[in-house]
Amino acid sequence: MPPDLIASPPHPMTASASPLPPIAFIGGGNMASAIIGGLLQRGLPAGQIEVVEPFEPARAALREKFGITAQPAAGNALARAALVVWAVKPQTFKEAAAATRAHTATALHLSVAAGIPTDSIARWLDTQHIVRAMPNTPALVGKGITGLFARPQVDPQGKALVERVIATTGQFVWVEAEEQLDAVTALSGSGPAYVFLFLEAMTQAGVDMGLPPGQAYQLAVATFQGASELAARSPESAEVLRQRVTSKGGTTHAAITHLQAAQVPAHFIAAMRAAEARAKELAAEFGA
Repeated sequence: MPPDLIASPPHPMTASASPLPPIAFIGGGNMASAIIGGLLQRGLPAGQIEVVEPFEPARAALREKFGITAQPAAGNALARAALVVWAVKPQTFKEAAAATRAHTATALHLSVAAGIPTDSIARWLDTQHIVRAMPNTPALVGKGITGLFARPQVDPQGKALVERVIATTGQFVWVEAEEQLDAVTALSGSGPAYVFLFLEAMTQAGVDMGLPPGQAYQLAVATFQGASELAARSPESAEVLRQRVTSKGGTTHAAITHLQAAQVPAHFIAAMRAAEARAKELAAEFGA
């Protein structure tokens, strides 16, 4: 692993762990719900969670799913929160911050809003105690991975609290420089869509070769699941693992040679660099 990335394993909430403090969520959509669900499963009482969600259907969903009564607007109830999780759309962050700032002055702030730099968040909230996160959608099933960056003013206790919260959605890595979150965005933030695109293509190929669509899709999904698990457990690189199943003159060799001749790896890298560039553009747009 490169020295500028610090990886950490998940920290499950156990009976021996210290109780979590009250946590507030600004925004109660899918990502907030994933984190809330993980926290509740690990024993955090619903009464320790505050949610601000302006849309009634989302508030109703939180009530039905978790027994949490979300508020339509920020209020004094937020003052008890030691951690505020920002799960709002990037274009609404600034306005939400203005309405919330007076109630969360002493809290640590964790932003899962895509593209908003911590300099902007610090300016809008008048605090330096900020951690920025770049999760991905497998967090919705507890299999995500999140890139984390903390401003220098966040102490080890604050980082440990963030780890316990984010660990409910899967794995995480800390990056040393905030700019590296653009790379995280391109690699893992947008990454599930790349996998889905490959699944589409593999499924279509299976259908074209005579398999029923459901069976082709099952084979494709299981192949990604199994290969990913094999890579995660193996001490060897992906290159070595690929070479081991690519016998010269065999079927895998025919497919890999075709992909390489079409420069698929190079195009894939270029696509991710395009995602990185767009992440930088969005940061400039929404962080103004």
